[in-house]
Amino acid sequence: MTAARPASAPERQRDPERTRTEILDVAAREFARLGYDGARVDEIAALTRTTKRMIYYYFGGKEQLFVAVLERAYTEVRKAEAAIDVDHLAPLDAIRRLAELTYDHHLDHQDFIRLVSIENVHEAQHLRTSEVLANLGAPAIDLITRILTAGKADGSFTTDVDAIDVHMMISSFCVFSVANRHTFQTLFDRDLAGADRRAHYRTMIGEMVVAYLTGVGRPVV
Repeated sequence: MTAARPASAPERQRDPERTRTEILDVAAREFARLGYDGARVDEIAALTRTTKRMIYYYFGGKEQLFVAVLERAYTEVRKAEAAIDVDHLAPLDAIRRLAELTYDHHLDHQDFIRLVSIENVHEAQHLRTSEVLANLGAPAIDLITRILTAGKADGSFTTDVDAIDVHMMISSFCVFSVANRHTFQTLFDRDLAGADRRAHYRTMIGEMVVAYLTGVGRPVV
């Protein structure tokens, strides 16, 4: 009589959402570290509790995985912006708060800046394939438009500027602080993203935007 084989340990139940999140977490780090061309799906699989085949099952391929990483990164920025209760803030306070929050988010999510920089190297070819990203800029512009409209109505803002320009102004400062951190420090011996400078630059971007919108600077034609 053949001895009964011992029962094998039950296979770990896979949580699809948890697996997908884990893949995105690792993929974001690898793409940010190595770029789109340098990152390898095999290595991403090795760093997660899954397989290359499973990654392709969830995302379809390397390009789709990169797009999913970008979609999540941009969505997180929009969620942070949406948390600002502009309806209960004076326009000056609202735009200052938005600038400060954007600065905080960029410094706390530096891989996001690297991913955006990488996508610019590729001339946004991946971003253009995403239906999600095609409309993801609208909430940010709508939010700033609401603040600008309220500020012009109550006389707080005197500069004639549109929401896209204000968005660019805020983003430029915040992105530069991360994207040019190492070259700037080498040239000027100052760490733009250092903890000792954070409060200073956080205040600086808020006041820059307020000063511009209240007409302290020379009007732009």
